[in-house]
Amino acid sequence: MSLKNIFSTNLPAGVRHNLYRLYIIKAAKWFMLIMPIAVPFYEDNGLSLHQIMIVKAVYSVSIVILEIPSGYFADVIGRKNTLIIGSILGTVGFIAYSLSYGFYGFIIAEIVLGAGQSLISGSDSATLYDTLSEYGEEDKYSRYEGRIISLGNFSEAIAGILGGLLAVLSLRYPYYAQAVVAFAAIPASLGIREPARHVSMDVLRFRDIFEIFRNPLFRDRKLSANILFSSIIGTATLTMAWFIQPLFGTAGIPLALYGVLWTLLNIVVAISSLFAYRFEKQLGERKTLIFICILIPTGFILAALFSEALIILLILFIFYIVRGIATPVLKDYINKLSDSGRRATVLSVRSFIIRINFAIIAPATGWLSDTYTLRTGMIISGTLFLILSLPLLLNYLYRIRN
Repeated sequence: MSLKNIFSTNLPAGVRHNLYRLYIIKAAKWFMLIMPIAVPFYEDNGLSLHQIMIVKAVYSVSIVILEIPSGYFADVIGRKNTLIIGSILGTVGFIAYSLSYGFYGFIIAEIVLGAGQSLISGSDSATLYDTLSEYGEEDKYSRYEGRIISLGNFSEAIAGILGGLLAVLSLRYPYYAQAVVAFAAIPASLGIREPARHVSMDVLRFRDIFEIFRNPLFRDRKLSANILFSSIIGTATLTMAWFIQPLFGTAGIPLALYGVLWTLLNIVVAISSLFAYRFEKQLGERKTLIFICILIPTGFILAALFSEALIILLILFIFYIVRGIATPVLKDYINKLSDSGRRATVLSVRSFIIRINFAIIAPATGWLSDTYTLRTGMIISGTLFLILSLPLLLNYLYRIRN
């Protein structure tokens, strides 16, 4: 599918209005100039791999603290206002990063970025679904969620090359530029038109947040099974993202190729996201879930078992193809089981669990990698994800049949 097809649509004008602005927000969020050189940047500022993982764990904890309330705020004060605040915090966070030179400065920047991310997370997907639903086009959600994710990955792919070029001049230059990129999301979020929903705003009260959290996880068994499985897969893909650069190093891949390879991996995700809805339609829900459940965890183990760079890269590319399919498909399943008035909150529950898992796993992974080897950490992580995901998948498959 070409970029022209991504932006050309026969959807109503009201849907296109929000869709194009969500494209910009996603692009600004994923145009990550810093990602291909993040680990070398941290190391240049004196951080060990264990400290790097702690920094990223703090980011996850900051998201965890605000994840459920942010979904609640999106359901109460509106998707648009929540996106605006999140976009502003994202800009401030990268400004703080660009001016920091040590562990504690990075911690502060990550807390601000985590707050901004938590406000956008769930709100963007809920905005898309409710906008489509308003015009009777909700059955196309998976297709356009896939396109938004695809555009985000194309943005990250392009950013990988540009970030690498900027890093040749200085490892700090990509962080300066990142603050400018993040700013683009502010006018885009200001232009969002609040979609109509099927529940009045005054029905929800702040104390309802605990009930909303309890319902999808403990009362709605089908939705609970969906969220828990989806969260484990989401944790696995997030964890792999922070293994990649150290894995490149152990495989003997030159630093100059990091940006190029990061770009290629994100192009693969972008392409597979575009066709995720077709893949799911062709294979069916049950087989798609099994496909995701097996290939995501085993990707860690296989990448750790081989030492040849080409084989490792092949495994990573397959992993990223599956990642591109998994994200829009799993979100679509959650949306179909959620009502409009609570959809952003339900999506935030998923992100909440992902971040809790990552906050626990990341520091342990860093310690294992520093104390033993990176491959040890990857094998243990992959085994853990497989042990957790298989029973959760079986539970979900049982629920959808009954």
